[in-house]
Amino acid sequence: MKKIHEPVLKKEVIQYLKPEANKNFVDCTAGGGGHSLALLDKVKPDGKVIAIEFDPDLAQRLREKEEENLIVVNDSYINLKNIVKENGFDKVDGVLLDIGMSSWHLENSERGFSFQKEEKLDMRYNPEVQNLTAKDIVNKYPKNDLIGILEDYGEERFANRISKEIIEERKRKEINTTKDLIETIKKAVPSFYIRKRIHFATRTFQALRIEVNRELSNLKKVLPQAIERTKPEGRVAVISFHSLEDRIVKNFFKNNNKVKVLTKKPISASDKEVKKNPRSRSAKLRVVEIK
Repeated sequence: MKKIHEPVLKKEVIQYLKPEANKNFVDCTAGGGGHSLALLDKVKPDGKVIAIEFDPDLAQRLREKEEENLIVVNDSYINLKNIVKENGFDKVDGVLLDIGMSSWHLENSERGFSFQKEEKLDMRYNPEVQNLTAKDIVNKYPKNDLIGILEDYGEERFANRISKEIIEERKRKEINTTKDLIETIKKAVPSFYIRKRIHFATRTFQALRIEVNRELSNLKKVLPQAIERTKPEGRVAVISFHSLEDRIVKNFFKNNNKVKVLTKKPISASDKEVKKNPRSRSAKLRVVEIK
């Protein structure tokens, strides 16, 4: 039986964003539509939800739901300011950002996001407009650039060894698939690292995905727009999945005099949710109210 995607921290998102009848919201990272539809349910009959989804396949799936007052936009959230205007709003009552990939990308996209399947090394959220792939990075980037990406975006302790092995491997043959990359990483890291609970390729895959999709720089671009496009007393909520993202969000909120921080510490998933959806274990929710 196929699992139904359940958005992380759904109850907490609704609690903090406070969607009410006839209010308008933006879900910047709609994915499978779980958060968007939960918000839409609360803002009916006349409220609207703009669901932004960069991946064209996921955007099309959302359109097929044919939900009244759900405005699906296939674009990057870095264009949030213009998207809000183009859809007839000056400001909205709340904005949600659920940073990170949808479970659909891991399970169904066939673009090499998962190290548990053999797929082409792609990792683009939108292949129609993005050129750089994970395959390009591992086969073309100089060693020092690879080390920098693995250290900065993956916080990988064996970045040097992995990068050196990638350089050696690509001299022999092109690294084309997830399996090729995993075997290369396996040769580079010590045996104890391979036996750890967290898969030894996790941090490398994370780093490549962030580099391909410019995730951290895009997050920095969208946060000011989210504040600017939200009404006074409206709220902005951000869910992040690793420390790099959370640090950016935390510091941006802390140093912004236009907002009141509602979550002194980030909100985490309950034990019950983690048991039901293991992906939620690393999720952190931070929320601010516009002054």
